[in-house]
Amino acid sequence: MAEEKLSFQAEVSKLLDLVVHSLYSNKEIFLRELISNASDACDKLRYAALTQPDLLAGGPGEFRITLSPDKATRTLTIADNGIGMNRDDLVDNLGTIARSGTAAFLDQMTGEAKKDMSLIGQFGVGFYSAFMVAEKVEVITRKADEDQGWRWTSDGKGEFTIAEEAGAERGTKIVLYLREGEDEYLDGYRLRNIVKTYSDHIALPVVLVEEGKEETVNSASALWIRAKSEITAEQYKEFYHHVAHAFDEPWATLHYKAEGAIEYTGLLFVPSQKPFDLFQPDRKQHLKLYVKRVFITDNCAELLPPYLRFVRGIVDSQDLPLNVSREMLQHNPVLAKIRTGLVKRLLSELKKRAEDAEGDYATFWTNFGAVLKEGLYEDFERKAEILELCRFATTASDEPISLATYVSRMKEGQEAIYTISGDEISSLKKSPQLEGFIAKGIEVLLLTDPIDEFWPNAISAYQEKPFRSVTQGAADLSSIKGAEGADDKRPEPAAGDAVAALIAAFKLALGDQVKDVRSSDRLIDSPVCLVADEGDVGLHLERLLRQHQQAGQRAPRILEVNPRHPLIRRLAGEATSEGAADRLADTAWLLFDQARIVEGEVLSDPASFARRLSKVLEKMG
Repeated sequence: MAEEKLSFQAEVSKLLDLVVHSLYSNKEIFLRELISNASDACDKLRYAALTQPDLLAGGPGEFRITLSPDKATRTLTIADNGIGMNRDDLVDNLGTIARSGTAAFLDQMTGEAKKDMSLIGQFGVGFYSAFMVAEKVEVITRKADEDQGWRWTSDGKGEFTIAEEAGAERGTKIVLYLREGEDEYLDGYRLRNIVKTYSDHIALPVVLVEEGKEETVNSASALWIRAKSEITAEQYKEFYHHVAHAFDEPWATLHYKAEGAIEYTGLLFVPSQKPFDLFQPDRKQHLKLYVKRVFITDNCAELLPPYLRFVRGIVDSQDLPLNVSREMLQHNPVLAKIRTGLVKRLLSELKKRAEDAEGDYATFWTNFGAVLKEGLYEDFERKAEILELCRFATTASDEPISLATYVSRMKEGQEAIYTISGDEISSLKKSPQLEGFIAKGIEVLLLTDPIDEFWPNAISAYQEKPFRSVTQGAADLSSIKGAEGADDKRPEPAAGDAVAALIAAFKLALGDQVKDVRSSDRLIDSPVCLVADEGDVGLHLERLLRQHQQAGQRAPRILEVNPRHPLIRRLAGEATSEGAADRLADTAWLLFDQARIVEGEVLSDPASFARRLSKVLEKMG
């Protein structure tokens, strides 16, 4: 087969240009990334060989990674005898980053962010860090179950070539043709130091081949089986970098051994930055499962529930059979018990960090609160524990608070926990539905995550205080004692019969566009607002469903009018006169459209809105 010349995916070309030309203070991490990839390749073959022993035939014996510097040719070769790649793998893995969030990565790589090495790890592009030190990269590889070898070559400038390679050994060999000024990576002492710093924890031997001599330069023992007292914070951090393919520091580290009926070791990390795939639809978790130190899978959905998918690390079981299949994992009772233990440990650690007044729980909540809240809806057994860990922005607090704090600040006569949901806190604070609550000093939770539309119905109450949306149902605030003198500052409402006449005129004009028109106790500064009836789909949820084309016909809403507002008082005064219903029809529609605009809705008939506005303005003139 002739050599093929192919182009990188467009985004990859931009990425490579950034990697090569941006200023990085820590170029040496390229070696860590390539060693980690080599380790993963060996792990995958070791697992596959449990059920397909023939995969190991014809290849080197023990799994290992070799580093071979050559000063004469100025090349550094990183080789493994793992699972290897075929042509399609080379195109998919090295020619594109379709599953690695590259677009989002590039969006963030602006200005000073170009120097932020942590971004590379967030988006799974570690292989491309090789171009920081290499002017050309060559990959020679053969997949374990195939006879044909392949050679992939690129200078990182937009194209790569793929050709058949006769005599390629099983595994992958990456040859870096170093740039001018990068000769330090040909020095054995320098390479030893880098491996000790970043890859000492790799469970495979990393062998330095120099002048025909071989030397294992890492400890080559699984970090998680060592005693905690023997492991430094730096070693934990580097193992996190390896297992998570990340560059940030872990926010929390949990290392423990469970003994008793079920024995397993867990080494878990909570990142300090959001992984790029946190909100992908498949909601995969990223714990690696080992059995007696043999890698089984890095995609075991049964290890953790989806709402803890931000956790990284490994679990090594002593009680699962070594030849366990991924299908058997789905209903394995041992795995179910391990999952229970992991969740318990993680929630306990989060509780401890949340109660630490001098800790940085706010950082965790900012990054992962929206994910953890999914457990309120999905995990019936632990929803009370999770609720205690939740923090919420409110109308009275710049910093998110716990529900316990909210309840302790409730007003005399307040029997419910009030909430409002929307897209942004800044716009929620301006919602007309909040006016009466704010005037009385009643705190309202500001909910801006999509899951916030679902969990309140699943929880229903906290400390016997029900959750109640301020945009649904009637709002009777008269029984709640507000701030001193708050009620005295409000103007007198229009006469009851006049308001009733105005409401009747509005109902006649709007017809089935509204479910009802009624007087409001929740409005202060706004003349009108829309609310959902008790039991109907909330305003924000309906908008979310419509954005995803999952909503049916728009449900009619209730239009509430503020009898104390100067405009409503004037209109009410006109409503009792003869022919008022016809004269007020355009005004009713304008106020209805105004309420819809405030809710973020798009007017279905802008031309009619403009015509009515012109008519009303003409009358004023």
